[in-house]
Amino acid sequence: MIAQILLDVVLPIFVLIGLGALMQRAFRLDLYTLAKINFYYITPAVVFLSMYEAEMSAELLGNVTLFYVLYVILLYAVSAIVSRSRKFSPGMKAAFTNSLILDNSGNYGLPINQLAFKGDPLASSLQALIMTFQSLVTFTYGVMSVQRAKSGGTLKAAFIGFLKMPVPYALVLGLLFHFLRLPLPEFLSKPLGYVSDSMVSIALLTLGAQIVKYPLRLDRADVYISVVLRLLAGPAIGVLLVFLLGLKGIPAQALLIASGMPTGVNSTILAEEYDNEPDFASQTVLISTLLNIITITALISLAKYVG
Repeated sequence: MIAQILLDVVLPIFVLIGLGALMQRAFRLDLYTLAKINFYYITPAVVFLSMYEAEMSAELLGNVTLFYVLYVILLYAVSAIVSRSRKFSPGMKAAFTNSLILDNSGNYGLPINQLAFKGDPLASSLQALIMTFQSLVTFTYGVMSVQRAKSGGTLKAAFIGFLKMPVPYALVLGLLFHFLRLPLPEFLSKPLGYVSDSMVSIALLTLGAQIVKYPLRLDRADVYISVVLRLLAGPAIGVLLVFLLGLKGIPAQALLIASGMPTGVNSTILAEEYDNEPDFASQTVLISTLLNIITITALISLAKYVG
């Protein structure tokens, strides 16, 4: 089973990431434009269709929300304990916490979900929901933590930044169309489908182009602590919450796999934007993504026995 998952799910993901890295080396792609295409063009279409086509009840929506809130709180607690024990500076504490709670649920998590569940609408909608929650945390707590460490930013400014993103609106519209059973005209459904179908290849090409810009360094203990907690403690918390909340079947499997994503590129973007431990942030993204070949394969195998 592990060999099959590696060949059918994980290796296709890393082939596309590798192609993105090669194209970045050869052509110096415009990462700003690629990120905008993913964020403002492809991801909203994926989120809208995932919510619209989902078979998600209000009860399940509540359980997923509770799962994610508890998941982030527990990871934050772990980060706080480690930060205190290692006597991190405010800036390093913010970077370390972001490396744990800001995972790559979008341009890595969505393709993993689609391949692992063969495009199942419920599984896709759950990952899209997690990605939206992740965006909320990134552009509120993530931004605030770095701003406060560097210059004392405000929650209001961070929240306004979140409201400027298209993903939350795509999610709300998708849920409205779903629960009100509103038909989607073909002149809208077809373009949305075409855009959504491009997600796996474009998102992973972008990820490959993004991570190859960071040189690999193996000399920081704090990076390894972060990577171990992100790739092992994260899924352990996910397993605990799945059982505590009594989740079964595809929701349990999808949330468990979602808990094992590597550190998100957004943590590095924030670190670079505010000049807050950019070397640490870039190394956690790069090393956790590379090691995720092993951990996500094991996690998908484990998820088959859950529920």
